[in-house]
Amino acid sequence: MEKTQSMENKPQQMCLGVMTVLSDIIRHFNPSVLMPMCSPGKSGAAHSTAEDLWIQAKELVRHLKENPQLDFEKDWKLITVFFSNTSQCHLCPSAEEKSHLMRRMEKLCEILDYLHQEVPRAFVNLVDLSEVLAMSHQHQETGFSPAPELCNCSEETTKLSKAVMQWSYQETWQDLLASSKFNKHESFTVVFQPFFYDIDPPLERSSPQDPSTLALRIWNSMMKPVGHKDEIFDAAERKMMKCPSKESPYLFTYRNSNYQAQGLKPIGRLQAREGTEFSCPDKDPSDAIPTTVHRLRPADIKVIGALGDSLTAANGAGAEPGNLLGVLTQYRGLSWSVGGDETIRTVTTLANILREFNPSLKGFSVGTGKETTDKAFLNQAVAGAKSDGLVTQAQKLVSLMKADKTIDFQEDWKVITVFIGGNDLCDSCNDLDHFSPQNFTDNIRKALDILHAEVPRAFVNMVEVIGIVALRELYKETQVSCPRVILRTLCPCVLKFDDNSTEFAALVERNRQYQKGTEQLIESGRYDTRDDFTVVLQPFFENVPMPRTPEGLPDSSFFAPDCFHFSRKTHARSATALWKNMLEPVGHKTRQHNFENKIPIMCPNQTLPFLSTYKNSNQGYGTWTLCKDRAPSASPPTSVHALRPADIQVVAALGDSLTAGNGIGSQEGNLSDVRTQYRGLSYSAGGDASLENVTTLPNILREFNGNLTGYAVGTGDVNSAGAFLNQAVPGAKAENLASQVQTLVQRMKNDHRVNFLHDWKVITVMIGASDLCEFCTDSNRYSAANFVAHLRNALDILHREVPRALVNLVDFMNPSIIRQVFLKNPDKCPVHQASVLCNCVLSPGENSHELARLESFTQSYQSSMLQLVESGRYDTREDFSVVLQPLLLNARLPILEDGRPDTSFFAPDCILPNQKFHSQLSRALWANMLEPLGKKTDTLDLRAFIAMACPTQDEPFLRTFRNSNYTYPSKPAIENWGSDFLCTEQNPSGSVPSSVHELRPADIKVVAAMGDSLTTAFGARPSESSNLTTSWRGLSWSIGGDGTLETHTTLPNILKRFNPSILGFSTSTLEETAGFNVAEEGARAQDMPAQARALVERMKNSPTINLEEDWKLVTLLIGGNDLCHYCENPENLLANEYVKHIQQALDILYEKLPRVFINVVEVMELAGLHEGQDGKCAMPLAVQNCSCFKHAQNPTAMQELKKVNWKLQSAVSGLVYLPQYVQREDFAVVVQPFFRQTLIPLTELGVTDLTFFSEDCFHFSERGHAEMAIALWNNMLEPVGRKMTSNNFTYSRTKLKCPSPERPFLYTLRNSQLLPDQAAEASSNVLYWAVPVAAGGGLVVGILGMMLCRAMRHPQKEVPNTASF
Repeated sequence: MEKTQSMENKPQQMCLGVMTVLSDIIRHFNPSVLMPMCSPGKSGAAHSTAEDLWIQAKELVRHLKENPQLDFEKDWKLITVFFSNTSQCHLCPSAEEKSHLMRRMEKLCEILDYLHQEVPRAFVNLVDLSEVLAMSHQHQETGFSPAPELCNCSEETTKLSKAVMQWSYQETWQDLLASSKFNKHESFTVVFQPFFYDIDPPLERSSPQDPSTLALRIWNSMMKPVGHKDEIFDAAERKMMKCPSKESPYLFTYRNSNYQAQGLKPIGRLQAREGTEFSCPDKDPSDAIPTTVHRLRPADIKVIGALGDSLTAANGAGAEPGNLLGVLTQYRGLSWSVGGDETIRTVTTLANILREFNPSLKGFSVGTGKETTDKAFLNQAVAGAKSDGLVTQAQKLVSLMKADKTIDFQEDWKVITVFIGGNDLCDSCNDLDHFSPQNFTDNIRKALDILHAEVPRAFVNMVEVIGIVALRELYKETQVSCPRVILRTLCPCVLKFDDNSTEFAALVERNRQYQKGTEQLIESGRYDTRDDFTVVLQPFFENVPMPRTPEGLPDSSFFAPDCFHFSRKTHARSATALWKNMLEPVGHKTRQHNFENKIPIMCPNQTLPFLSTYKNSNQGYGTWTLCKDRAPSASPPTSVHALRPADIQVVAALGDSLTAGNGIGSQEGNLSDVRTQYRGLSYSAGGDASLENVTTLPNILREFNGNLTGYAVGTGDVNSAGAFLNQAVPGAKAENLASQVQTLVQRMKNDHRVNFLHDWKVITVMIGASDLCEFCTDSNRYSAANFVAHLRNALDILHREVPRALVNLVDFMNPSIIRQVFLKNPDKCPVHQASVLCNCVLSPGENSHELARLESFTQSYQSSMLQLVESGRYDTREDFSVVLQPLLLNARLPILEDGRPDTSFFAPDCILPNQKFHSQLSRALWANMLEPLGKKTDTLDLRAFIAMACPTQDEPFLRTFRNSNYTYPSKPAIENWGSDFLCTEQNPSGSVPSSVHELRPADIKVVAAMGDSLTTAFGARPSESSNLTTSWRGLSWSIGGDGTLETHTTLPNILKRFNPSILGFSTSTLEETAGFNVAEEGARAQDMPAQARALVERMKNSPTINLEEDWKLVTLLIGGNDLCHYCENPENLLANEYVKHIQQALDILYEKLPRVFINVVEVMELAGLHEGQDGKCAMPLAVQNCSCFKHAQNPTAMQELKKVNWKLQSAVSGLVYLPQYVQREDFAVVVQPFFRQTLIPLTELGVTDLTFFSEDCFHFSERGHAEMAIALWNNMLEPVGRKMTSNNFTYSRTKLKCPSPERPFLYTLRNSQLLPDQAAEASSNVLYWAVPVAAGGGLVVGILGMMLCRAMRHPQKEVPNTASF
């Protein structure tokens, strides 16, 4: 069907081509269909006259009757009648043309009547080729030439009028044929096929007159019910033939389509008047005519006007439901922004609201008519207008106001409402350049420029373009009766694309850019250069949800009969929404309006008596200070603890991009401008303008001391003259801070404006954010230890070099704030540049190990800063102090109504704060400086009103630790790693239990352990010699029994509190006192069967235990050495061998030992061991212990090691729940997964806490064994499936869990309710259940992570090459 033909003035061949394709289609259903015929007629032209159609009809009847292959009476015939309205006058909206059209239709019906009388059993298609011919002419096709002539309509035609008249024309045909006798006859029907009236531009290989295209459209239209033939054919339908279905097997006629000849059905009840009660008490004007637009009361308004399109012209606003032709009428008296019909009680419009304040208001429109009529007055909106027509409207409006003698053009205050853009969006996809957001904004700017230049005393409402995509909901809802062809004609770019198409996504973005471009234009201050003129953005149309009926359908009562323009109700509710916006302060205006809700008229009050403007809404980021006590000390203070604000003579700042001012003044979307350093707006060092319009710490201090110096002004880098003492450098890290300090000190010493020795200085330091952005690239370089070392070095220089200084050390903003803003606003933030902008903060996935590390580093940075300040290091001189200002410690992220973080506080990169944020930072910092230590606010709510803090007579000083009476806390020394025992449920079972599922801790009589050097406690205490070979078995986490629980936390010492007679634990370091600890250094999984046999033999030979009766607890941990040597033979199927050996060991214990509970502890992950060095552990030791770390710098090898690690964990989790291990009542194997996600323990300074590790930085210290014992014990008391999979390394003596009367037993699969009661009877070899293995196992860093490639704490000691786990 894709064959293209060039007909070149051969209409009969074109007709034959179309009918041939139709017959080919039908031949699929009836192979014996006859060849098609086309009567040549008389004129030989496609635009057949009535006379010519008569000739063709008679010729056709004759051919049919004479055809010997046809049974004329019995055979069904498909006849297609092509005709065209060559003049196209049926599209003219005039009564005269309608009468001409009806006469032509009557003549055509006479021909159809002839066919009805002469031809039995016929299905007749009536096809109007007018639109096809017009399209053909447009594309220079000649198959149906000549092209239709354009009709000289007596009235002006528009896109809207053509669409409405075309629809009306189609409806006239449908109603005429549906009610005719053709529809009543059983063997004859005529169906109008109107599908040609909205043909898209032809495809590359298909023109409108291509016979295949025409035939396929005719056929597909025959397959659609009458009343649904107005649906637009999409690109896919043009290529595909529709088929009859079981539900719809027939060609559609008026009768089997259930079509009723009643025109367009009503889509709602008759429109009711939508008036509003007005009850505002204060309706008075200003005492004197205001001279500034920023003190304009509603009653001061004397003139109203409007510019826009058909929504302001109010097309169809008063049309009754179903009266589609009424959409062509412009009901300007009902227009929401300027209509003045009747009063506010019956017609709600902005003009009628203002008339309640000033009954003498002028300019509003009344009645109906175009913009050229007198009734339109100053409503100069033009139906169908786009933004490029706004300039002409503005010029016309100015001329009308100047010419009207009832208007005092110079003195009268005017409100002008501008609303445009819907038509631009509707056609934007057809010319992306012409309708670009930039051109749209430029067109608005040109029109507003005219008003700004020409009109005095004017308040201009710039109403944001509506979020138009909601119209799609109405268009797509088939249960709502709407003329979809008209909708598609009026707004093709919004309606014709699929929801998931790139074109639709581009339209949504274009809509947003229209809105944002307009907002940026208004917020630029371009129209705030005169005191008697302003433009205010009114954004209530920004997000308009589709109003719905109680049944949840789109509510068409809010629309005119074309389902596109506003009804009277919507005009009324738009008026009240606009009025509300006009009174709402800039920055707090409603941006989403729900038209379903009828809101009352908002009233001005004493707080908001004026129409809100940018200036009277205090949106210039300024602050008003009412501080009364602004005097300095009677004489210059000698102590920093007696420093008043007015004593400060110099301000300075150090830091990174935030303090340098990057992006503070950048406009939304201008990502490249973030490189600009707006130092004069910086919260801690900027001095642009004054506090009235720029809130910064220096501008606050200048209210106390007008001679303050040191602050930055304007833009520029750190070396610019305007930077002065703002020495912050974009991207700076803590390691760069000392350099900044040195430069600052030299500048202060050398600048004549600073008396270095005598002037009091406030220096504000904020650093750390850039370090966190890079920490994952080198965790040693950016460790908290190094961070605080660099910070300490910088502060030391200040402390040593700078006299008379108060240093504010400000907490950096938590990176989680940045993540939320950045990642939850992908439409506004440059997410594709995340790795470039701040990789280590923005790139980690949610709940990932990398993110956990980020949070750990953040906390370590913050705690290290606190420790440094509270060490008292900088409080050794009377004239110097460092005060931690924690205002950003717990910043609250502003959240929008849609749940997304508010980006309006951030620069275009969504990372750095903009001026809005900096203003709040300044107020919060100032408040912190006046708050005593211990009571400082550590939460910043960006949306909150932060009152301007003032010093008082009782508390006149900037606060330090001394004048706050604050004592820095001290930490007690830790004497041992024991635990406190707080359990009250300590009794054994009433009788020795026979079931392992009812085993209490006190029932355990024997403990044992299997494994490697982690279980022998190799190196748990420092060695007295260079030979690091001591195994401190008595301290081993799972089997050691040295001392008591109060001094040594081990599993046996915990169990001793339940059963003091427990046996089997190890003591001391001797082999003779190892008890049932059969673990060996260097052991691998292959050694477990041998250890199992050795353990059984020891128990059998022990005279102190009853092998048959005593309950035994065996703990097995193995796999570290298997992993460490995996790289030597990566082809080896490690997981399979690992499982096999452990299973063999478990089988031995299962066969040989009665009454046993076995803990199988998952192997730790070791792949993190290749991460950075901090100068305390040596990499050679790590390699000796673990040969895989020879490949530490190979990411692929490390990733492979992670995978193998995970496989071992997963394999064990599956293995131990095989049926043979759950069949015995006195035997259980339970996986204890506390090592699965254990993170590296860090100190408060953020470095690896080496107190958990032995001197080789590889094995555990006594403290590490204590933490393992706590984790194992707690796992044993947690139900299977709900066990902790990580360990908390924070020190506490009270972390041990306790059994309870409700949960007295050690947990197994069965008493965790994860196996059926009769599991032991089952014979199936499949798994009953398997513990879930962490899906993220490949991301977890094991307990030893980041350790082995660090340098040793002490000088490296010689370690035998055989050292291993």
